[in-house]
Amino acid sequence: MKIAIVHDYLNQYGGAERVVEVMHEIWPEAPIYTTIYLKDSMPDSFKNMNIKTTFMQKFPFLKSSFKKYLMFYPKAIESINVKEFDLILSSSSAFAKGAIPGNNSCHICYCYSPMRFVWDYQRYIEKENFNKLILKALVPIIKYQKKWDLNTLDRVNYFIAISNNIKNKIKNFYNREAEVIYPPVNTEKFKLSKNNDNYFLIVSRLNAYKNIDTAIRAFNKLKLNLKIVGTGPYLKVLENMAEGKNIEFIGRVSDADLVEIYSKSRAFIFPGDEDFGISPLEAQASGVPVIAFARGGALETIIDKVTGIFYYENNEIYLTKAINEFINMEDKFDKKEIRNNALRFDKEVFKNKLKSFVEEKYNLFSLNKY
Repeated sequence: MKIAIVHDYLNQYGGAERVVEVMHEIWPEAPIYTTIYLKDSMPDSFKNMNIKTTFMQKFPFLKSSFKKYLMFYPKAIESINVKEFDLILSSSSAFAKGAIPGNNSCHICYCYSPMRFVWDYQRYIEKENFNKLILKALVPIIKYQKKWDLNTLDRVNYFIAISNNIKNKIKNFYNREAEVIYPPVNTEKFKLSKNNDNYFLIVSRLNAYKNIDTAIRAFNKLKLNLKIVGTGPYLKVLENMAEGKNIEFIGRVSDADLVEIYSKSRAFIFPGDEDFGISPLEAQASGVPVIAFARGGALETIIDKVTGIFYYENNEIYLTKAINEFINMEDKFDKKEIRNNALRFDKEVFKNKLKSFVEEKYNLFSLNKY
C-alpha cells in the first residue's frame, strides 16, 4: 500500500504538526505534501521527512503574511498530484481534505475541525481586530471558501475526528459520519514532581482566539504568578495587557525545559474553546491539574474536581472564581490519578488505533472497488 500524507501548511508547530510527526513515525516512507513549509519555524525532526510543497512556497513574506494568501490555498492543494497513491491520509483543519485522489485511491481525512473561519466565522474574527474594509473584502472570500469546502466532500471516503466535539461538527456541517481517534500525547516524556513552584502555567500559540487575554486580566487582579510559554501574533497585545511582573512571557523553550516547567507548576490554565487541546493533557501527564473553560475538547479530557476544575462563563470573573476554588482544594488533587487520566491518550494508543483504522478502511475500499 503506497501512502501519501497531505497537511494544510507547515509554518508553525502546534498540535496538528505533532500529529503529522507521529503519522511519519507510523509510515516513514510516506511523502508529506503541504502548501508551504517554513523550515526555521519547525523542529529538526521535520528535516528528515520527505516534504513536498506547492507553488505557494515561492510567495514572498510567507511567515508574516500566510493568512493574506487565503484565496490561493484551495488551488494549491488541488495542484498536489497524489493520484498515483493507493491511500491518501489528509491531516486537515482547512484545505488538505481537498486533495484530489486518483480513481483507485482511498482518501481518509484526519479532521481537526471543519474550516473554523468558514463555519465559525463570527467567533474566529471577533478578536482579530480587522478593519471594516478587510471585513467587507472577506465576505465574498468566505462565501467562496465555504462552497469549495462543501464541493470537496466527495473526495473523502472516510473521516476521522479528533474528538466527539468535532465528530458532531462534521455531522452538522458535512452530514458525514466520523470515527473518533484522539490525537497523540507523548506521555512518556513528562514526569511527576514532588514539589511545585509558586506559579500557574499556560502553554499555547499566542493567537487572539485562544482567550489568553482572559487569563491575563484574571492574574492582573489576583497578583498570582503566571508563566506563559509560547509565541505568536498576539504576543505584543498580551504583553501590553499584563500589569505586573507576576505575569512572565517565556517564549519558546526546549523540550527538556518544558518538561520541567510543566512538572513544577501549581495548575495549568486553559481558557480556550478548543477542538481538542493537547497541552492540558501534557499538563495532566505531569500530574498537574487543569483549570479550564468548560467547552469543546476539554470536556473530553478533564475530569472535574479530579484532574482539574471547570468554569462555565468565558470571562475573567468566572476564571478568577475557579482559581480560588482550586486554591481551596489544591491539596486534594492526586498527581498519579491525574497522570493516569492522560495515559488514555498516549501516543502508542493513537498509533495502534490509526494504523488499524487505515488498514481496515483501505481493505474495505479495495473490496468495494471490484
